[in-house]
Amino acid sequence: MINTNITEAQIVKAILDYLAYTKIFSWRINSGMIFGTNAKGVSYAHKLAPKGTSDIIGILPGGQFLAIEVKKPGGVLSESQKEFLDKVNALGGRAFVAYSIDDVQKELKRK
Repeated sequence: MINTNITEAQIVKAILDYLAYTKIFSWRINSGMIFGTNAKGVSYAHKLAPKGTSDIIGILPGGQFLAIEVKKPGGVLSESQKEFLDKVNALGGRAFVAYSIDDVQKELKRK
């Protein structure tokens, strides 16, 4: 039975823990912008990774680039997320959507 109460952040953490356990070098990445005000009252904007960049980025054994877009059950990809995954796959990387650790295990077993 699918747990519909699980958050995307919980799925990301579980997948990162699994990748670390399997010795796959990976990390969480944020995209978009951060806006704030510093101690002197000056506003700022800090650009993060480009729009659509996957939630988890890594390097598979052998050097292949890895990109995993994490969604909670029922989640839908944005057009920019689809484009990012397609570009990574077209350039020889491994990119896919994961709703659970099971999805990651299945994708990484595929050749």
